[in-house]
Amino acid sequence: MKYRALADTGVFVSELCLGAMTFGGKGGIWETIGGMNQAEVDTMVGRALDAGINFVDTANVYATGESETMTGKALKGRRQEVVLATKVRGRMGPGPNDVGLSRHHIMESVEASLKRLGTDYIDLYQIHRTDSYTNIEDTVRALDDLVRQGKVRYVGCSNLWAWQVMQALAVADGQGLERFKCTQSYYSLLGREIEHDLIPLIEDQGMGLLVWSPLAGGFLSGKFTRGQKGKGRRASFDFPPIDKEKGYDVVDVMKKIAKKRDASVAQVALAWVLANEAVTTVIIGARNLKQLDDNIGAVDVELTEKDVAALDEASETALPYPAWMDSLGSDRLPGEARRLEQAQGGAAKSQ
Repeated sequence: MKYRALADTGVFVSELCLGAMTFGGKGGIWETIGGMNQAEVDTMVGRALDAGINFVDTANVYATGESETMTGKALKGRRQEVVLATKVRGRMGPGPNDVGLSRHHIMESVEASLKRLGTDYIDLYQIHRTDSYTNIEDTVRALDDLVRQGKVRYVGCSNLWAWQVMQALAVADGQGLERFKCTQSYYSLLGREIEHDLIPLIEDQGMGLLVWSPLAGGFLSGKFTRGQKGKGRRASFDFPPIDKEKGYDVVDVMKKIAKKRDASVAQVALAWVLANEAVTTVIIGARNLKQLDDNIGAVDVELTEKDVAALDEASETALPYPAWMDSLGSDRLPGEARRLEQAQGGAAKSQ
């Protein structure tokens, strides 16, 4: 297992993170997603930690708290070995204030998460998505208080627009509050939107990137082709949204590369995400040990530049505005850019 720095925290996390969304759930969407029982969770968590994974991610809303409870039990006796992450924002009860990013809900939720997880601190506490009803300064201040109280060590965000992340960072910097150290965002061969604005922001601001659903909800596992619709979660829970026709074309390219590299299609998908230097870790959410072991094997798959280029070309999408405007050639006169660079260099030396 390899490890990467989580932004500038000095904390190193495994480049694969065990996602706990498949833990627990009886009936409805959560059983479709996972429905794993405690014995299965204990075995999976133990296997992941033994393989060198030191990062575990869950959320209070997963199976309405059951995932956190199971995660806490599975980590009993090994809590110090992991960087433990969870999230807040989703509805946790029927009341009008049992949801959102208000100080009220955050303070209530962190106490409940700590109890379910069986720990007295959370390594990474993330807002799950935006809340249009709450002033971002209130949210950032509440998270800062949790860090100062020692209940949370670092804070992050998930599923925000780039401008919303920058807004939160500006509030934190302006008020001297704890800033988001990372964002957890969807990124896959069939979902490359964050390359246009969020990844540039991450690199500019020195943040970490935690990738969720790198297999596009299982579509890139190799089970889905034009002639084989596949089984599993995506067969009944069609999320995240993708262009399936384009997806089949991408899978065709992935299968050829997988054969050359003696790897699975899923491992190729994970290796492509890990090849992006902006990525800190990739969250894997397995339902059984076979899937987990296959995903862990992705860290040993090394794609060549030619492989990456082929995958990039197959998965390329039309540039959104203003990205296509930025891609236009420079309107400077020939030699002007170089003269400007030389002039700036001379000015710098004179200072």
